[in-house]
Formats: sequence, C-alpha cells, structure tokens
Amino acid sequence: FGWLGSEMCGVPVMTLLQGAQLVKSGFPDRPQPSQPVKFSLTEMPYSRNSGIWALIGSLWSQLSRRRHRQLVLVLGLMVLSALAEVVTLGAVLPFIGVLAAPERVYSYPLVSSFVDVLGIETVDDLVLPFTVAFVLAALLAGIIRLSLLWISNRLAVVIGADLSGELYRRHLYQPYSVHLVHSSSEMISGISTKINVVAGVILSMLSLVSSLWLIVSVVIALMLIDPVVATVGTVVFGGSYTTVTLLFRRQLLHNSLVEAEEQTRVVKCVQEGTGGIRDILLDGTQPFLVGEFKSVDRRLRLAGGNSTFISSSPRYVMESMGMVLIAVLAYGMSRQVGGLATGLPVLAALAIGGQRLLPALQQSYANWTRILGSQVVVAEVIDLLGQPIPDWVGEQSLEPAQFKKSLELDSVSFRYTPDDPPILEDLNMKIQMGTTVGFVGSTGSGKTTALDLLTGLLEPTSGSVLVDGIPVAGTRRQSWQRTVAYVPQAVFLADASMAENIAFGIRPAEVDMIRVRESARGAAIADFIESEPDGYDTRVGERGIRLSGGQRQRVGIARALYKRASVLVLDEAMSALDPETERMVIDSIACLRGDITVVLVSHRLRTVAHCDIVYQFAEGRLVAQGTLEGLLSNNSRFRQMADLVD
Repeated sequence: FGWLGSEMCGVPVMTLLQGAQLVKSGFPDRPQPSQPVKFSLTEMPYSRNSGIWALIGSLWSQLSRRRHRQLVLVLGLMVLSALAEVVTLGAVLPFIGVLAAPERVYSYPLVSSFVDVLGIETVDDLVLPFTVAFVLAALLAGIIRLSLLWISNRLAVVIGADLSGELYRRHLYQPYSVHLVHSSSEMISGISTKINVVAGVILSMLSLVSSLWLIVSVVIALMLIDPVVATVGTVVFGGSYTTVTLLFRRQLLHNSLVEAEEQTRVVKCVQEGTGGIRDILLDGTQPFLVGEFKSVDRRLRLAGGNSTFISSSPRYVMESMGMVLIAVLAYGMSRQVGGLATGLPVLAALAIGGQRLLPALQQSYANWTRILGSQVVVAEVIDLLGQPIPDWVGEQSLEPAQFKKSLELDSVSFRYTPDDPPILEDLNMKIQMGTTVGFVGSTGSGKTTALDLLTGLLEPTSGSVLVDGIPVAGTRRQSWQRTVAYVPQAVFLADASMAENIAFGIRPAEVDMIRVRESARGAAIADFIESEPDGYDTRVGERGIRLSGGQRQRVGIARALYKRASVLVLDEAMSALDPETERMVIDSIACLRGDITVVLVSHRLRTVAHCDIVYQFAEGRLVAQGTLEGLLSNNSRFRQMADLVD
C-alpha cells in the first residue's frame, strides 16, 4: 500500500486568502451586478435537495481512476477483514469447548480432522495447540483490521487533498465575472473547512461498508451457532438502530444545513475582522464584531454537538440491552440439563459475537448519521467542484499574442445580466500600438469596466474586442492576457519578500534578480528597497501592511514592469504617489514609449498630461476624445470636469 504513503498534501489557508484577494482587488468604483451572473449554488447540478445516494454517486464521479482502483482494493481488504472475524468467532466454540470439556471436542467434525492431522492422542494435549491457534487467529484478525483502519484513513486524507486541490484549481480558472459576484469566504470555507467534512464523509463511507461486511459475517457465524438467538438479537438491535436513524433523519439534515451556512459565515467574520483592523481599532467596534462571531460560531458548534449526540447516544442503550440478553441466555442455559458448563461454549461464542456485533452496529449507525449530517456540506462542495473550466486548461503554456498594430473596441456594450442596467453602451475606440492613452471621467462612468474589456477579463455583451483586427476570443483571449500587465489602485501584495512580490507567481529559485532591480528602478522604489537592511529580501507583511500606500503602488508598478508586457494598464495606480514620485514613475514609463502601449486611468489631469490621446467617459459612454490641450480648448464638458478635479 505504498501508493498512499507519500500523497499527503494541502493548500495553506493563507494561500487561499491571497488567491481570493488577488482576483478581486483594485476595483473601488465598479458597479456591482444586482444578482449573480451564473454558477449560483442553487443553480448547480447537485443542489442541497439532492438525495444522499445521488451525492455519493456524484462524489464518486469526481475521483480519478486511480482512486477508484484504490477504493476497490480497500473493499477487498474489508472482505478479508470480515472473513478473519468469522474465523476468529468460529474458533471460539471449539476453544472454549477444549477448556471446559476436552472430551467433547471430537463432536466438532472440523476440530476432529485438525486433531488427526496434529496426531494428538490425549485430550490433555489439546489445550496448547488450540490456544496457540486461537491466539494466532485473533492476532491475524487484529492486524488486518488495524491495516484496514490505517489505509482507510490515509485514502480518505489523500482523496480530500485531491478534491481540495481540484476545487482551488477550478476557482482560479473561473471567468472574472464569476469572481466579481461570488464571496471569497464561500471558497475559503469550502477548501479550508468543508473539504475536511467531505474527507470525513469518505472515511465514514469506508467505515460503513467495513462495518456492514463485519455485521453480515458475524450474523452468519452466530446463525450457525444458535439461529434463534442470532435472529432475535439481529432483529432487536438492527431494528432499534434503523428506527433511531429514521427518527432523527430530519434533525440531522437541519444540522447539516446550519453547519454549511455557519462555516461560511465564520470565515466571513474572520476576514472582516482581520481585513478592517484599522477601522475597527479607530472606531472601537470590537464588541460588535466579537458578538457577531460568537453568535455564528455558537450556532455552528451547537449544530455539530447535536449531530454528535445523535450519533453517539444509542450506544449506551444498546450495550445495556446486550448485557441483559447475555444474562437471560446464561440463566436459561443454567436451567438446562448439564447446567451452564454444557452451554458455556455457545454462550461464550454468542457473547464474543455480540461484543463484535454491537460496536459494528453502533459504528454503522454513527457513520450513517455522520454522512446524513454532512449532506448539505457535501452538496455545496460538489457544486463548487462542478464549476466548468475553460477547454484550454491543461494544455501547454500559451504563448503571448502578437500585438503589432492596434487594440480596438468595436461597438462594445456590456451589462452583467439581462436584468442589470448597461455599464457601457456602444463603445468605439482604437488604440495604436506604442501609444499612451488616458481614461478620465467621474466615478462609475465605466472606465474600469472598459479596461476589463480591453484586457479580456470581461466579455462584451455585444460588439467585439479586436487585437490587430482579430477578435479576442477562445484561447486567443488567454494569449492576449499574457501580453497585458495590470496595476490596480489597491495593489495586492503577498506576505513575502520584495523580490517575490515584484516577481509574483514565479518560484523563488527562478526569479531574475537583475530584472527585479531594473523594474524597481523603473517604479522609483529601488532606493527605498536597497536602503532596507534586508534589501530585496525585506518582508512586506500581509497585504503589504508594512508599506505606505504609495510604496505598495510602486511595488505593483514594478511587478507590471517585471512582466515586460506589450500593454501596461495603470488603473489609478499612481493615486497615492506624491507629485515628485509620480513624475519619476511617469518619466520611467515615458522611456518605454513606442515599445509598449500604456493605458492610464486617473482623476488627476497631470497624470494624463503626457498621453497621446485622452478618452472621457460619462454614464457608460465615450463622450470625448483627443489630446489634453485640444479637449481643454474645445470641449466645454471636459473643461467642466477639469475644473472639478483640479
């Protein structure tokens, strides 16, 4: 079983937070859609109302063929374990018989044959070999069950790792429009918490199958020993567990719903508490946030505790009933001819069988209630795993698209859903390669959405985005995005070194430090970095908390320059820079004029003063375009806006 030994893996929660924040950062003026575009949990193929067997079937379909083969091997080991238990239980009767009445051992045909093979002539010589045989059978059964436990746990863990990795992969490959309408807490709770529940369900299913095999084997063995007692015990105990399961089914489903919802809310509370710590400290809102967290966490834990009680409580009643049954049998046998000594082997076999059967019944019940109690969580994880990903994922790395002539928006309109108002309407513009253009306009006028269309993050509702006259669609969209470097207003920084943040997404061993230093100089951040004791190894803290706003923006600009893309997009990326630093950055970018295309979004006219052409947006439309001087001279609407911003 070495195939399981080296497959432990996981995704750190901090990595998930960074990934979720990165895809959603930097859009302060974006109008939000009134409702989700698609991929809503309630619209997924497997909703919360799906039956448990449908969910188990869909969970099976998410596993690789390799995992299917491993699960089949584990099922085979379960059968072997059940047979070993039958052998152990079957050995009890002759073993106790040898101890209690050795002369009766020849009444068992198999035992008589065993004695003849060993060549034993006196009954006194039977005790040692029978003791050794019984001990070996018990040890073998124990070793098999221990191996089964270890392998089942390891397999459940690696399957959980497979699913969490696949869930994170699908999340990162979702279209940008999906990220805009989905809460990151939903994804983080799915990978960091709910996927563990799914792994627990897989383990519970394996344990359930193992327990059922054991129950069937023990019942068959007991039937051979005493059919009447075995039948009565099976009906009483099996019926009791079945009745309890049916009684608490709805409560378990309710608990599952509560746990699924509250797990997401717990993550949301933690995100809000850590992400807004400056406002929390200044406003003194700790009591409110702590109260919210305690309320959510309490509901989560009460639901979990309720499910745990339901799964554990029948055990104590059943154990008492088992003791009563053994006592009644012992009394009945003591009243028969020959007394208790005659029925002692049968009683011992029944007692040991009951000792195997009751825990197996309890384990089956507990595992089944655990599966039922996790039904909603499993449904949500399956929904997330069912999110479609682009066809090109998994292919060889796409080469950046060639950009030689122009980038064009041809009659482009955009809205998030048919019911939402349009964000952009009938937008036409043509940006020549190597030029620098500026987007200006009031907040909410559509500037950032236009950038998202130009960069291929969003698809137009109508119209086309053209690069050198070719539509940006399919795999060409991804190739085009490889040529774009984007710097938002709120730059995402990982809790890593300066060099790792500038060369973000590249393995540390593969970072080109010469290129890092050149990019830092171009962003006017090199002097600051090199003045630090650790230089480019200086840690920036979570979300760059150890840096000022202007320093974070300059690191973001350096990251974009490191990419050496054909198109550089700066979305209010210099809003936190002082005039002198802004001038230095603009001068550095100006040195690249002709080699790259620069698109600037700014509310400050001095930022777009050097642009070849300036586009003015208003209410989702392009209302003016031209040089800054020409617009100031000839366009009253532009002058009015300029008076407001300056």
